[in-house]
Amino acid sequence: MSATDSTTKSARDLAQRARAITARELARYSERTRGSQVATERASKVLPLGVPSSFQAYQPHPIVVRSASGANMVDVDGNVYVDYDMGFGALFAGHVHPLVRQAVESQLDNGTLFVTPCELNADVAELLAARYGLPMWRFTNSGTEATMDAIRVARGVTGRDKIVKVEGGYHGHHDEVMVSMKPSLDEAGPADRPTPVPSTAGITQAVLGDTIVIPYNDADALERVLRTGDVACFIVEPVMENIGICMPQPGYLEEVRRITEKYGTLLIFDEVKTGITAGWSGATGALGVLPDLVSLAKSIGGGLPLGAFGGKQEYMDQITLGRVVHLGTYNGNPLCMAAAKAVLADVCTPEETDRVVARNTLLTDECARIVAMAELPAHTVQFGAKGCITWSPEPVRNYRDYKATDFDLAYAQWIHGINRGVLLPPGLDEQWLISVMHSDDDAMMYARVFAEFVDELLA
Repeated sequence: MSATDSTTKSARDLAQRARAITARELARYSERTRGSQVATERASKVLPLGVPSSFQAYQPHPIVVRSASGANMVDVDGNVYVDYDMGFGALFAGHVHPLVRQAVESQLDNGTLFVTPCELNADVAELLAARYGLPMWRFTNSGTEATMDAIRVARGVTGRDKIVKVEGGYHGHHDEVMVSMKPSLDEAGPADRPTPVPSTAGITQAVLGDTIVIPYNDADALERVLRTGDVACFIVEPVMENIGICMPQPGYLEEVRRITEKYGTLLIFDEVKTGITAGWSGATGALGVLPDLVSLAKSIGGGLPLGAFGGKQEYMDQITLGRVVHLGTYNGNPLCMAAAKAVLADVCTPEETDRVVARNTLLTDECARIVAMAELPAHTVQFGAKGCITWSPEPVRNYRDYKATDFDLAYAQWIHGINRGVLLPPGLDEQWLISVMHSDDDAMMYARVFAEFVDELLA
């Protein structure tokens, strides 16, 4: 048997073993989460799929949660989980951090909604400006709104209609960016020149015509599509976190910055998922490339619905001058502002952020050691307080690499983990987050359960 045949047989054997583990663990999952099943069936009568967001639906049924505190969640069946999802990365401060709770409770005594400015607006904007090195900010209620408004500013600045995004990138659920989020390769066209694919019904041909899709980590592709001079902005996660964690190749973002400046196209960093979990000054500071505009949400709000977008003075002044209109009844409401101020000023300090990132490094290194010892076709990735195990031997550089990873192994690991109190969304899409409120033991539980899974996989 040749080395190639042996490798193929080994991969086939692992996938077969993974499917056997999945079948067993699905039965166990159904048994231990009967209350969640009943709750989902009830909700399905009044909510499509039984959930408030389609991201929350998965088979055989989602965990339905009763309470959360610190790093833990408890479902309606009384099962306790260490939460590594942490609100898709929103809860860097943890569940109900005492300082966030204190700030929210204090603000409740003084009102929840004014629809006129409060002093907290400037407080939070100043904190964001200090972290990101961008002077002007506006608030929204979600990451979707933050990316939508940043794109509108870019169009207002340039007078151009078209935008560019990367294949496999997620930037919220407004029409312009619900294109080629997770396209079928049957529809996606050539890897170097992807075909824009609508990610939902309801996307018009006009929108598809204005949204250009390119591969991540391909600066030449970006320059090719910008040469026409009709592109308002390139919106990109500096580190892609819709396909596990996909890091920029050395020099890629620097080339992106150079190329966008060359063609008068604004560069928007979508830091909704990286945000302050990447480090005190986000991925922008960690990677040393300054965009024209940045969109934030999730981790800055401490668990409350909050987004923001900020940028250079000359671009945000499109709003000042009234050329771009930015509206929203709940924008900058005092309750969310109080939570954000506590997160940015008191909870996720530079020192605490460094401590959490170091704790995550211990976890990631231990998972990497397990992978290496077992000679698994997998690797680990860390970016700040987030990490993941990706089931491919080589780093993922773009969406097409992600599609070639082993989803049987990824799903088996997920279902095995959730039955042992490790809570993450299924599959390769998400990454774990170590929060301020995870202890060393909380963090390392993931590695212990992963080691158990590997032992079973190789048995």
